[in-house]
Amino acid sequence: MGLIDFILNLAGLLLWLNWRATKADPLGARKPATLLGTLRRAEPSRWRRWHLPAALGGLLLLRAVFYWQIGSTTTPVWSGKLDLGISVPSFISSSFVQMLLFSFFSFGLTLGIFYLWLLFLSIVSDRNAESEPIRQLVHVQLGVIDRWPRLLKLFLPLVITMLVWWMASWLFDPKQISSLRRAEESLLVGLGSYLTWKFIAVAVLVLHLLNTYVYFGPHPFWNYVNGAARTLLKPLRKLPLQMGKMDFAPVVEIALIFFIAELAERGLGALYGRLPL
Repeated sequence: MGLIDFILNLAGLLLWLNWRATKADPLGARKPATLLGTLRRAEPSRWRRWHLPAALGGLLLLRAVFYWQIGSTTTPVWSGKLDLGISVPSFISSSFVQMLLFSFFSFGLTLGIFYLWLLFLSIVSDRNAESEPIRQLVHVQLGVIDRWPRLLKLFLPLVITMLVWWMASWLFDPKQISSLRRAEESLLVGLGSYLTWKFIAVAVLVLHLLNTYVYFGPHPFWNYVNGAARTLLKPLRKLPLQMGKMDFAPVVEIALIFFIAELAERGLGALYGRLPL
């Protein structure tokens, strides 16, 4: 069931991204006053922009029904879980309402992680490379946020995650707990959201390391990866990590990322366990 949920989350993510990308389609919004506005697609358009979010909503609703019907018949009884790092809320499959909540929150978690990765790429990428396809993809999805100052974007995951958790915690834990406890939980979950950046950071560094020793041609994708990696490697630039043609800076930074992330995860988990009820 976990694998099915993961695959359906990816399908929902593709629907969402296509819906967001339709605004940037130059043939999707034609203006007769321009030469581009006179162009027409070769095939008739059968899809409207609202079809994509409607299909996404239908997917989330239908899979909630599927989880409700199938999850309670498994042995042992399956329950939906949201891995939020320091907290793992569970949803009972015998309740349709809880499965509906799980379906939407599970997709929301996937969507949130994806946008955190896009925000990370927006922070570390070269702003001068506006023509790069990956840079344009990030801008289309993030919109005006992509042009915000880097310092402001650095605080965005903390603020948004805290607000989302504060509101969602009333559904995850309806018991009467103090506002201070909810605020402290929100702060820790917000800080934990930065841990998702370790995956995209390591992926960029691994690809950069691969491209350093294997030439894949002058493709814009590799130009973008190398530019983002140079930003990530700035803190280690002054250290003597080169031996001849071998550059060990990416390897050292990958090890540091995992080490710091592990310490941070343990520290947040310990603080979460000490929170007063």
